[in-house]
Amino acid sequence: MIGHIHSIESFGTVDGPGIRMVVFTKGCPLRCQYCHNPDTWEMSGGTDMTVEEILSQYDQSKEFYSNGGLTVTGGEPLMQIGFVTELFEAARKKGIHTCLDTSGVTFRRENKDIRAKFDRLLSVTDLVLLDIKHIDSSEHEKLCSQPNENILDFARYLDEKSIPMWIRHVVVPGLTDDHRYLYQLGRFIGTLRHVKALDVLPYHNMGEMKYEKLGISYPLKGVSPATKEQAAEARKYILMGIRDERRQVK
Repeated sequence: MIGHIHSIESFGTVDGPGIRMVVFTKGCPLRCQYCHNPDTWEMSGGTDMTVEEILSQYDQSKEFYSNGGLTVTGGEPLMQIGFVTELFEAARKKGIHTCLDTSGVTFRRENKDIRAKFDRLLSVTDLVLLDIKHIDSSEHEKLCSQPNENILDFARYLDEKSIPMWIRHVVVPGLTDDHRYLYQLGRFIGTLRHVKALDVLPYHNMGEMKYEKLGISYPLKGVSPATKEQAAEARKYILMGIRDERRQVK
């Protein structure tokens, strides 16, 4: 199967444990206001690659990945779920740790065909980096052009399947830093048993030049990047929610 690939990073250190090959796929149904890869939105462009070509490139530096593995991100990799599944199946046979970086936006529990595709992929996925962009559905739709019910349900589904998760949340001043919503996010995360890490990331505007090159208006023009202190403050409220939820369950 052919995958439509935007780019490949050879020595990634922030997209899963250890040093990793990171494959950026093309295509994304979300239009997040703080997206720094608008050049991945459309399926067109990029480079067509086979599973074998990607793993051959991996093998060229495999000694560096001994404590890491392979991460597929995007765009939204679930837009090419068949290709990612075949890639992960082949990687699993070679003993490569597989990590999926996703928003989960294409998940539909009620659709048996879609669920079967997800089950096949998850059976060869060692870790999911799950982006929860906003806990409130209406605010999520304002931020990303789509509601979040299926995204939160995907988190529950991962938990039911005992798939390890790292939760990611980007702090954007004035958009995703409301203490009430951060606490609610924490309460939700507190219901999940298989969350292994929480990454609270400060928004940056380094993608603004890409928008200019593509002739797209940058939605957050004038919004200052978040500081490490703002990210730490947001994390504090999320952790508070997690603690309160788990105490209540006990």
